[in-house]
Amino acid sequence: MTHQSCDVAVIGAGTAGLAAFRAAEAAGAHAVLIERGPGGTTCARVGCMPSKLLVAAAAAAHDARHASLFGVAVAGVSIDGLAVMARVRAERDRFVAAVLDGVDAIPKAKRLAGEARFLDARTLAVGEGHRVAFRSAVIATGSSPRVPKPLRGLGDAVLTTDTVFELPDLAESLAVVGGGPVGIEIAQAMARLGVAVSVFDTGFGLAGLSEPSLQQRAAAIFAEEMTLHLGSELVAAEPVAGGAELTWTEADGARRTQTFARVLSAAGRPPNLQGLGLAEVGLRLDESGMPDFDARTLLCAGAPILIAGDANAVRPVLHEASRQGGIAGRNAAALAAGSSLEAPEPWPALAMVFTHPQAASVGAAFDADADCVVGGMRFDDQGRARVEGVNRGGIRLWADRSGRLLGGEMFGPSCEHLAHLLVHAIGDGLTAQAMRARPIYHPTVEEGLASALSDLIQRLER
Repeated sequence: MTHQSCDVAVIGAGTAGLAAFRAAEAAGAHAVLIERGPGGTTCARVGCMPSKLLVAAAAAAHDARHASLFGVAVAGVSIDGLAVMARVRAERDRFVAAVLDGVDAIPKAKRLAGEARFLDARTLAVGEGHRVAFRSAVIATGSSPRVPKPLRGLGDAVLTTDTVFELPDLAESLAVVGGGPVGIEIAQAMARLGVAVSVFDTGFGLAGLSEPSLQQRAAAIFAEEMTLHLGSELVAAEPVAGGAELTWTEADGARRTQTFARVLSAAGRPPNLQGLGLAEVGLRLDESGMPDFDARTLLCAGAPILIAGDANAVRPVLHEASRQGGIAGRNAAALAAGSSLEAPEPWPALAMVFTHPQAASVGAAFDADADCVVGGMRFDDQGRARVEGVNRGGIRLWADRSGRLLGGEMFGPSCEHLAHLLVHAIGDGLTAQAMRARPIYHPTVEEGLASALSDLIQRLER
């Protein structure tokens, strides 16, 4: 048995964990980083980057097929599935390698490999033969894909977001269980690459959209490229020759059965908290095993332990994980030194989906019962969108009665850029009138956001 001590023990070397380790060190603490592997961050290895590589390939195929809109004929578009997936993995591996290089730059004495488990509120076991005494600790263990119970007996026929990018070739058909941001991105990309795709979701919203008019437009647009089973419930799944047989009930109660070559579970990513021994520490845990913690300081109630990134499930996106990691690392160092903790205001929510059209949700979620004013626009006749042939979807914005912007959702072209303008305005406390008074160049898609603001202002003035 070997022993060591430190000021701050950070469990997990993903985005939040690396940020926490570096922040703790920068604050003068002696920190140790513990990683069970494989490392490389969720974003680089199985999330943001490989999915965008797949989306990029799909966009190239889609654009080639639809170039006739501009008087350009592209004949004989074909998909080399082996080449598509090979590029996805090759570029993905470059991103992962860059992350691992950063980890390798950390002195070996400050890195431990192995499974961490709390023995008490001041001690960790790492593997079977090592103990780490700490003054404070950061849980940054990330998340893992959830596989619904009916799919768990499908063996190799079921894929998750951790395994789908390891496919050597594209499947002939694919059932995607879950129409949220990850599921719909992969579903549309696979459909554009020639895979027969069906999407199953118990709800009626796709891509994280909640505003009713945008939900309806998104469903209509996505239905042109794949089969949607919204409001459906998966009843059973059986492995069969060549894939899996799914049985489900539709929203109208009708029962259906179909065979698919592969099934992708995109039903969320719960936090990796099992096996940490949190019950041994004295933390207050809810029924899912999540500790009670302060959303601003990230400090858990009952012990000098903080929780950051996907592990706390508040906002499982990279920019939030990085920021939370920094907060947790600085606060862990402060705890170790007996200093006061920082408690910064949360950023406005910002989430994006890189389908085509793109989707984005910003700020406060849509609430039909809230005392607010809602305005918006449609991209059908928006100038720059029509020029590019991407004039589909719309924008919806909401503000309080004084005009202060609260939130919005978008489904259309360039939403990854428009959403940043909106989230910065919300963060700065701008009114719709103040944001509309800012300059916007012509002709740009940003003029669509200006149109949505103008509509909102008109409704505020009624």
